[in-house]
Amino acid sequence: MTFADFMRLALYDPQVGYYRRDRRRVGYSPGTDFFTASTSGPVFGGLVAAACTELLRGCDPREFTFVEIGAEPTDSAAAGVDGGVLGGVEHPFGTAKVVRIGEPLALSGPCVIFSNELFDAQPFRRFVFRQEQWRELGVALRDAGLQPIEIPGPPAGLPAGTLPSSAPEGYLIDAPLAAVALLEHIAAQPWTGLFVACDYGKSWQELIEACPEGTARAYYRHTQSNDLLARPGEQDLTCHICWDWLTAVLDQQGFTDAQVDSQETFWVRHATEYIAQTSVAEAARFSQKKLSLLQLLHPAHLGQKFQVLHAWRAA
Repeated sequence: MTFADFMRLALYDPQVGYYRRDRRRVGYSPGTDFFTASTSGPVFGGLVAAACTELLRGCDPREFTFVEIGAEPTDSAAAGVDGGVLGGVEHPFGTAKVVRIGEPLALSGPCVIFSNELFDAQPFRRFVFRQEQWRELGVALRDAGLQPIEIPGPPAGLPAGTLPSSAPEGYLIDAPLAAVALLEHIAAQPWTGLFVACDYGKSWQELIEACPEGTARAYYRHTQSNDLLARPGEQDLTCHICWDWLTAVLDQQGFTDAQVDSQETFWVRHATEYIAQTSVAEAARFSQKKLSLLQLLHPAHLGQKFQVLHAWRAA
């Protein structure tokens, strides 16, 4: 099978998929595999609420439904509170809801659509340039174990121009095509308003010129690995998304002003008042809130490692 098919089973199969298992994956507690911005707790939710409100272009936020797609289970969810990123956070939106993995997605009316590290976890296809042609990488069961293979013949089912005409021998591209399909599904639905996605990615030029070994990796118990076939169903698999591809989808679906900012730039530009109020309130002590702000904003932490794609679609 192709690597994308393997990844679809390993991450999303209803019985054995990594993201379908009812357990904590994100955080610092034993048994978790990675941390992300949501690990910072309510400070992250406060930044999200403040920035999205500012980006509503003067519209009344009470008229919008805040929808978080793909939220991970949290302590509040385990307690029966389905709050997502805004759980326990004071916000101005009319309603807020969470659509978790495996749940149907139906969007309509004025919305703020938000996700955090959703697109990087979608199945991706892998291609290697070998002997003047591209070949797709796949997975086979051999000698009672999973082995990487090169699938004979040219890659099938690719839109024209997806891969560059040539590359250095052995150059590897991890192509996040399923992330594009997911955004097409989200954007094609009859809703208007704001789209905001926090994730990590690169431009297409970077992917084809500056990443000769691809961007795929696995995470297990907070350890990064290149062994993508180890522990199927028990480790996270991810690659950098292509911001150019996602921006093109939004343009085609009638969104305007689609822009990618570093996470640091996005929060400082669009959540200035929230940052200032929090900094003043915590000025006299080195609190958890101050530490969370530092982690989310500082370029040495998450400020430059993550980016934010945002765009607007008018009614």
